[in-house]
Amino acid sequence: MYGKFQEHLQKELASIKEAGLYKNERLIEGPQQAAIQVGGKEVLNFCANNYLGLSNNPRLIKAAKEMMDKRGYGMSSVRFICGTQDTHKELEAAISRFFKTDDTILYAACFDANGGVFEPLLTADDAIISDALNHASIIDGVRLCKAKRYRYANADMEDLEKQLQAAQEQRFRIIVTDGVFSMDGNVAPMDKICDLAEKYDALVMVDESHSAGVVGATGRGVSEFYNTYGRVDIYTGTLGKAFGGAVGGFTTGRKEIIDMLRQRSRPYLFSNSIPPSVVGAAIETFRILDESNEIHDKLVENVEYFRSKMIEAGFDIKPTQSAICAVMLYDAPLSQKFAAALQEEGIYVTGFFYPVVPQGQARIRVQISAGHDRVHLDKCIAAFIKVGKELGVLK
Repeated sequence: MYGKFQEHLQKELASIKEAGLYKNERLIEGPQQAAIQVGGKEVLNFCANNYLGLSNNPRLIKAAKEMMDKRGYGMSSVRFICGTQDTHKELEAAISRFFKTDDTILYAACFDANGGVFEPLLTADDAIISDALNHASIIDGVRLCKAKRYRYANADMEDLEKQLQAAQEQRFRIIVTDGVFSMDGNVAPMDKICDLAEKYDALVMVDESHSAGVVGATGRGVSEFYNTYGRVDIYTGTLGKAFGGAVGGFTTGRKEIIDMLRQRSRPYLFSNSIPPSVVGAAIETFRILDESNEIHDKLVENVEYFRSKMIEAGFDIKPTQSAICAVMLYDAPLSQKFAAALQEEGIYVTGFFYPVVPQGQARIRVQISAGHDRVHLDKCIAAFIKVGKELGVLK
């Protein structure tokens, strides 16, 4: 029975490999941090979402162990049956305080948060207006909802206004955008989005996965960055990037919206609760961020230093206000050669090319962390310059 389907899959996989799009997993032999072991060799990691350098933080590890001792290993239940501990509510309250929102609901991942937000709130009478470069999880969440779909060009306010005008025939409208777009590193213009939302009577939702912990004076995300507190209705985000790098997602925002999600959001109702160890570490993460802005300040300093030195060296860096620095190479094979050569120099990065980014827009996405020290940044910059000259990118 499997034979014909197996043959089909083998041909599809072969075509993926021939196109140079096959994804191989490189094995890390140790914890996630600035310097990692890959294939028995130490390399510096510049492609993790570990923006605040907390993935191997001793306080988080200790908090996870202590919470496991107090509350056990797993919940073996969804939240509304017997899967809610007092600590789940404590974490939700900590997230609400961080984002200055009414309430928060936890999910197994932000993919689930985005997948479960639209369908419970909107019907075929409503409209979703989505940025063209929104994350796949938002796209999939929109697909699960019967609302009419509109799309506007990335961060293009003129196009957004046109789509809002077209959506006036629908009952309710919601604008949805990534806070930071993961491939370019640009921040969505939330102040202008909120202005248009108020002009055309629309709700606003932002995915803070790459912006929370990163943008804003204290890393509180796009509303701190643009002073749009009270103007954004829904935030989604992850515990798997800046906030410790494990698993777990959340939706935070208006009280009634969160309450409705608890009643009808399918990924919440039919997925196991986040395990106690993750909850314990996440609570400790927000304690750390409440105590001091030291690690966020270091991240900002690292990003500014890296970008200035790379631009000074002659590299084409996309404008960014985040911890994502897109080093533009434009040619897909070149991006792969460049990344491979950098790994030989002890720098662990990944080349991105079509279909992950538009045709002719190949790049290496460098992700800066508060876990990087100046010596790490200098080694990375020197390796980029060396390989750039060898491959003819720099003169």
